[in-house]
Amino acid sequence: MSIAPPSAAGLTHGELPAPYIAMVAGETSGDLLAGLLLDGFKARWPKVQSEGIGGPHMQARGFKAHWPSYKLAVRGYVEVLRHYREIVGIREQLKTHLLASRPDLFIGVDAPDFNLDLEASLRSAGIKTVHFVSPSVWAWRAERVEKIRRSVDHVLCIFPFEPALLAQHGIAATYVGHPLANVIPMRPNQGAARAALGLSAEHPVVAVLPGSRQSEVQYLAARFFKAVSLIAKAQPGTQFVVPAIPTLKADIERAATAAGVLGLVKIVEGQSHTVLAACDVTLIASGTATLEAALFKRPMVIAYNMNWISWQIMRRKQLQPWVGLPNILCGEFVVPELLQDAASPPALAAAVIEWLEAAVSAPEKIRSVQDKFSALHVQLQRDTAQLATDAIQKILEG
Repeated sequence: MSIAPPSAAGLTHGELPAPYIAMVAGETSGDLLAGLLLDGFKARWPKVQSEGIGGPHMQARGFKAHWPSYKLAVRGYVEVLRHYREIVGIREQLKTHLLASRPDLFIGVDAPDFNLDLEASLRSAGIKTVHFVSPSVWAWRAERVEKIRRSVDHVLCIFPFEPALLAQHGIAATYVGHPLANVIPMRPNQGAARAALGLSAEHPVVAVLPGSRQSEVQYLAARFFKAVSLIAKAQPGTQFVVPAIPTLKADIERAATAAGVLGLVKIVEGQSHTVLAACDVTLIASGTATLEAALFKRPMVIAYNMNWISWQIMRRKQLQPWVGLPNILCGEFVVPELLQDAASPPALAAAVIEWLEAAVSAPEKIRSVQDKFSALHVQLQRDTAQLATDAIQKILEG
């Protein structure tokens, strides 16, 4: 794929009322966050121009995507190696284009393995760079902090403790809250969500989220759907709903068919927030979606499985006993984590059933989780779009 030259792209920049901003969001969650950020930009600068790599949320706000965000949605060392040439080729083409078109600012949204190298090249050429969503150097891969310092002018942080941590390493940062904390209601309407999905209000609902990347679906979907079969036998009447990214829906349907549960699960395209609002408990892949589930105050079972070599490398770089974001942010095992070999279908099913039974026999256990997640929601709730736009305006004017 070739990128149109700057003049053909119709982008104008150099004057603050209409800044030209390049962005890269590397997966579904980044596309959603970047879309919310673009709302703030358009409110401040109605003629803002933006281009780069993004998904449907960004494109709906006028973003010019040269590649879709799912092209970068690869996790794990071995998995990245399989796509290395394509990903590096995309980065080199985009870098060449941006060095020629000279945006007023580049914003890398998450995807640090892709964005930090690109940001370093652009910054060394005099282009201002911002990274939105600090890499989790407090959780694993602490050595990346030096790369962040070299690569970016500013970091927009979604967790309140991060700016002080980054400041210790000479990195300028601003806490802007988590955008989804303003989008997700403090008290989700479960009844309305179930009605929207055509689910019964009388029977429990389990949301099944095997991931937003093809590699995640490859390693998790079969385990999740085998667990669904076990749950259905132990808890007759339980409803199962799966929000599928359009590009992965066929893969998910094949996995459900292979596990013999296609008739048991309701697979919907997108609508992950409606699904999380509707459910009583979610079986969910570790990642950004777990924080979304926490903001919906839903008990969950966090699971992950990946290539064995990738797992061994990542485990050695882990700095905390938790992997799931809700547990990391709460500083305790609020919800169970079943990782790698521990994520067996019987274990996953048993953990989900324990939550379903608690709703009936131990409601105080459910309330305790909801209270902790409500406190977390309040902590993350800020006017993210305005705070981020304020910080970016200072950088543009600087």
